[in-house]
Amino acid sequence: MKELMLIVGGVYGGLAVLFGAFGAHALKKRFSEELQKSFETGVRYQMYHAIIIIISGIIFPFIKTSQQIMGWCFLLGVILFSFSIYGLCLSSSSNNNWKFLGPITPLGGLLLLVGWILFTINASEIALYL
Repeated sequence: MKELMLIVGGVYGGLAVLFGAFGAHALKKRFSEELQKSFETGVRYQMYHAIIIIISGIIFPFIKTSQQIMGWCFLLGVILFSFSIYGLCLSSSSNNNWKFLGPITPLGGLLLLVGWILFTINASEIALYL
C-alpha cells in the first residue's frame, strides 16, 4: 500500500500540473469564468491530496485497517471529486451536460473528508510514540 500511495500521489501531482496548465491555457477560451473556477477547484483539490497521499505513504506503515481505509479514501476521493468536476466542466462547455456526474462530486468530497479524519487519528497515534 505504501508504494501505491507514493506512486499514485506522484501521478496525481503531475496530472494536477498538467490539468492546471491545460485549464489555464487550452480551455480558457472554451470555459466561462464559472467553469474556469470550478475546473481550478478540481485541480487545486487534486494537488492538495496528491501531497497528503505522498506524506501518508512516507509516514504510515499501512498495517492498521484504519490506515488502509484512509489511503483508499484519499485515492478514490480524488478520482470521484476532482475528475467528476473535470467531466462536468468539459461536458458543460460542449453543451453535452453529463449530469450523472453531479452526485459523484460530493461522494468524492465525503471520501476525502473521511480520509482526513483517519489521517488525523492515525497521525496522533504515531505522535504519541515520537
